Amino acid sequence: MGTLTSILVLSFLIFFHELGHFLMARFFGVRVEVFSIGFGKKVFSKVVGHTEYCISLIPLGGYVQMKGQDDSDPTKKSFDSDSYNTKKPWQRILILFAGPFANFLLAFLLYIAIGSMGVTKYAPIIGKISPDSPAMQMGIMENDRIILINNALVTTWDDVSVLIKESTGKLEFKVERLGEVHTFAIAPIISEYQNMFGERVQKRMIGIAPSGKTIEIIYSADQLIGFAYDQTLKSTTMILTSLQKLIEGVVSVKELGGIISIVQVTSDASDAGIIALLMLTALLSVNLGVLNLLPIPALDGGHMMFNTYEMLTKRAPSEKVLYVMTLGGWALLLSLTAFTIFNDIYRLTGLNG
Repeated sequence: MGTLTSILVLSFLIFFHELGHFLMARFFGVRVEVFSIGFGKKVFSKVVGHTEYCISLIPLGGYVQMKGQDDSDPTKKSFDSDSYNTKKPWQRILILFAGPFANFLLAFLLYIAIGSMGVTKYAPIIGKISPDSPAMQMGIMENDRIILINNALVTTWDDVSVLIKESTGKLEFKVERLGEVHTFAIAPIISEYQNMFGERVQKRMIGIAPSGKTIEIIYSADQLIGFAYDQTLKSTTMILTSLQKLIEGVVSVKELGGIISIVQVTSDASDAGIIALLMLTALLSVNLGVLNLLPIPALDGGHMMFNTYEMLTKRAPSEKVLYVMTLGGWALLLSLTAFTIFNDIYRLTGLNG
């Protein structure tokens, strides 16, 4: 069941991505010859108008084949008025960008759905308190519920973390304890901790941790847009930061996961419930959008790079350079795919210790 769920999620994300390309191509009058979910042999096909809609055997991708564009041979061109390569560079850039944009839009819509259904977060109830920390020294106790910090309303533990991190000087805490409200003035200290990438970084802390109790937050209609925007931005930032840390060598390439990891994580998320599955689907959608914008030939970002070059220089890249770079891009992508699958198998078999 987990494998089927993973295939459905990936197919949904790919469909939305390719739909973005398709709609923008049609908007600019480009004929779309093939709209395929999956690669390889076509198992279902139906021609509507000038477009062949199909489902292919390998459900690990998809493509929109536009007239005048062929990634397997970028020298194949058509100069008819409904061809992709007769459109202006800025129009081609928009057609290319529409795919990743559709993934960001999908994530945004999913986060709206999640926010309306209810998000589980840590309650602002204090659990463990570090010995000799500012919180302990000022009399904070376990099970105190934080109500206000510097007169800012606290709803979840996320609010506590943000308010402490962004503060300057002392903080005024109002906490509820056994039905009474107590006020404390606490001066945070700069402490070192390990972030999600294993780096030792510093931030303002007072020495408290959440109790582990949770609450469900259901966002109102006027809050949903802001929540969805923040979550989409956070997901995008996290993925870009992860790529940066990978390039810097902070994160080992051994941590890269492929399709097997995606299937495994999706299966776990589906077992955890619909909210967890939607959260993962939104994150995967953002991930697909970000990765497709990378300036690698054979990806949308690579094609956008070529078209930007043409727009700035008023001349197209030579067919030989385009061909060689595109083949190089495909070689890189296939190598990365093979490497991530190897990593997945390595982890599953326990060979990594």
